[in-house]
Amino acid sequence: MNFLRRVFRTREPADLADAGRAGGLRRVLGPIDLVALGIGGIIGAGIFALVGTAAAGDATRPGAGPAIMLSFLVTGLCCGFCGLCYAEFASSVPVSGSAYTYAYATLGEVLAWIIGWDLILEYAVGNVAVAVSWSGYFCELLRSFGLEFPRWLATDLRTALASPEILAQAPHVLGVPIVFNLPAVFIVAGLSALLYIGIRESARFNLGMVAVKLLVLGVFVAVGAAYVNPANWTPFAPNGFAGIQAGAAVIFFAFIGFDAVSTTAEECRNPRRDLPIGILGSLAICTVVYVVVAAVLTGVVPWHKLNTAEPLSVAMRGLALPGIAAFVAFGSIVAHTAVLLVFQLGQPRILYAMSRDGLLPPFFSKVHPRFRTPHTATIATGLFVAVGAALASLEEMADLCNIGTLSAFAVVCLGVLIDRLRRPGRVRPFRTPLFPVVPVLGLLSCLFLMLGLPQSAWIRFAVWLVLGLGLYAAYGFRRSRLQSKGQAGVGAP
Repeated sequence: MNFLRRVFRTREPADLADAGRAGGLRRVLGPIDLVALGIGGIIGAGIFALVGTAAAGDATRPGAGPAIMLSFLVTGLCCGFCGLCYAEFASSVPVSGSAYTYAYATLGEVLAWIIGWDLILEYAVGNVAVAVSWSGYFCELLRSFGLEFPRWLATDLRTALASPEILAQAPHVLGVPIVFNLPAVFIVAGLSALLYIGIRESARFNLGMVAVKLLVLGVFVAVGAAYVNPANWTPFAPNGFAGIQAGAAVIFFAFIGFDAVSTTAEECRNPRRDLPIGILGSLAICTVVYVVVAAVLTGVVPWHKLNTAEPLSVAMRGLALPGIAAFVAFGSIVAHTAVLLVFQLGQPRILYAMSRDGLLPPFFSKVHPRFRTPHTATIATGLFVAVGAALASLEEMADLCNIGTLSAFAVVCLGVLIDRLRRPGRVRPFRTPLFPVVPVLGLLSCLFLMLGLPQSAWIRFAVWLVLGLGLYAAYGFRRSRLQSKGQAGVGAP
C-alpha cells in the first residue's frame, strides 16, 4: 500500500507553476508565434505523404478511398476534444512538459512517467518518420531537375536489405554494405543547431516556413480543382466504416503537432491567455486545409492509385504539370522542415521537465547560459532522431508515433475529468466547455483511433512500455525529487 501511495503521488499545480517560474528559459513568444508553431507542427508528412496510404490502404489495413475527407473530419474532431482539454491545462498549469506535467498534477508520478515516455514516441520517434519522409521528397525534388541522389545514401536499412539493386550499388566495408539515409541525418543536424541557438530565432524561421507551405497547398488546390473528375469520388467509401476508421488512424499523424505548442509554456510572454489560442487556432485552421486538399487530391487521382510516398507531387505529374509537381515537392520539403523543427523543439522540453523533477539524469535540465535553451537535451534529441532516421522506415515509425500520442491525449482528457472533481475551486483561465461531455468524448475518440491501428503497432507499444517501466524502476523511482523530499503529495487518485 505504501508503494502504491508513493508512485501515485501527485504534484500540486502551484508547485509545478513555481518550478516553471524558477526556470531559466527565455519568455519571448506571443500568440502569432504559437499559432504558427502549431501549424508548423501539424501540416507536414501527414498531408504530403501519409494521405495517399490512408486513402489507398495497404496489406495491413483497408483504404478510406475518397472518404478520406471524412477520416480527416473524424480525426480533427477527436483532436478538437483533446485540444480543448490541453487548452484548459495549458492555461492553468503553464509549465514545460505538456501532457507529462498535466499527468503529474492529476494522476500521479508513475503515470506521468509513462506519459513522458510515450511522448518520446510522439516527438522523437515521430520526427524519425518525418525525417525519412523529408528525405523522400528531397530526392523527388532533385529528380524534377534531372538529378538522382544515390539510393544507398537515401534509404532505410529494411528497404535496402529487400532490394538487391540497392545493395549492389552500396560500397562495402569488410563485406558489410554501407546503407543509410544521409539527407534525413543532414536536416536533423541542421535544425538541432538552430534550436540550440535560440527559441526566438527558431520561431521566426518557422513563421516563414508556415507561410511558404500554406502558399504551396493553396496553389495545389487552385490548380488541381480545374482537373477534378467527380467520377473519382464514386464509390465514396469503398471499404465502408472500417476504411474510414483505418484512414483516420493513419492520418492522425497529420494532427499531432498542435500539442507541441504546450511544451513552450515557459517561453511564452502570457501563457495563460496565449497557449489556448495557439493550440485551438492552429488545429482549426489545419483541419479546414486538410479536408480541402484531400477533396482535390481524390478528385484528381483515383483513390486506389494513391499508395505512394509523394501523392501530391505524383498527382501533378499525372496531369502533365512537372513545374507544379516540383513546386509541390519543394513545398513538402519546407512543410516537413517546419514539422521537424517544432518536434525537435518539443522533445527537449519534455526531457527538461522530467529531468527537473528528478525522473531523468540532471544534464537534461541544463540551460545554456547565453542562449537560454535546454541545450544538452536538444543535442541528445538530435542524436537520437538522426540515428533513427538514418536506418528506419516511415510506416513503422508513424504507427508507433500514433499509438504513443493517442495514449498521451487520452490521459490529458482523463486528467481534466479528475482535476475538475478533485480541485473544483482552482482558477482556470480557460475551461473546457460542456464538461464532462468533451473530455469523455475525447477519451473515447482516442480509444476509437487506437483500435484502428494494426496489431504490430500494439506489440511495439507494449514492448516500449515495458522498457519505460524498467527504466523508471531503475532510476526515476529512486531519484524523484518528490520522493526524496518526502512530500505527502495528494495521494493516489
